[in-house]
Amino acid sequence: MSTEPQPAVAAVPASPIAGRFRGFLPVIVDVETGGFNSSTDALLELAAVFLRFDGNGDLQPAEHHRYIVKPFEGSRLDPASLQVTGIDPYHPLRPAIDEADALRGLFQEVRKELKATGCTRAILAGHNSFFDLQFLNAAVERTGLKRNPFHPFSSFDTVTLAGVAYGQTVLSRSVTAAGFEWHDEQAHSALYDAQMTAKLFCTVVNRFRGLYGR
Repeated sequence: MSTEPQPAVAAVPASPIAGRFRGFLPVIVDVETGGFNSSTDALLELAAVFLRFDGNGDLQPAEHHRYIVKPFEGSRLDPASLQVTGIDPYHPLRPAIDEADALRGLFQEVRKELKATGCTRAILAGHNSFFDLQFLNAAVERTGLKRNPFHPFSSFDTVTLAGVAYGQTVLSRSVTAAGFEWHDEQAHSALYDAQMTAKLFCTVVNRFRGLYGR
């Protein structure tokens, strides 16, 4: 048997985002709903924004995915919530799909991103992220879907991050404090809120680059 030293097997380097978040993949998620109770109230819109590091080492929003969702059978629709969001759940031109199909679509995209980045688990990031995660988990339970790529209880909350970084907690004020324009007429769309939350999250993360050597 040869006693010559063997070359070391080079480890596959983690992607920048996997290295930055300890193997987690932050995915910005926002939901629009028919109320505040995730067990009884309808999930009406679901949007997600992926994040990637650019060539300068800054975290930036990347591709997004949006799903218009049919209210599940027997779900509650609070008129006050619908007035805030401006959503007509039964409008004939609303291109809505079943929530199971929306979740399958999102989870498929998230799993592809996990594979591409070498991350081990997705983690929901959002503004008041506990609210979005509750509705996501409730929909998963209702539909009986398996292989949920998101961590079941951990999340990144931009309310906390913005409170530390800018002294603001309301999304519109936090986004403005971070240096971006906010348009009230576009708010309470899951995609718009997710996109603005993504900009806020990335800006806060990039402020701490010096502490992480990137």
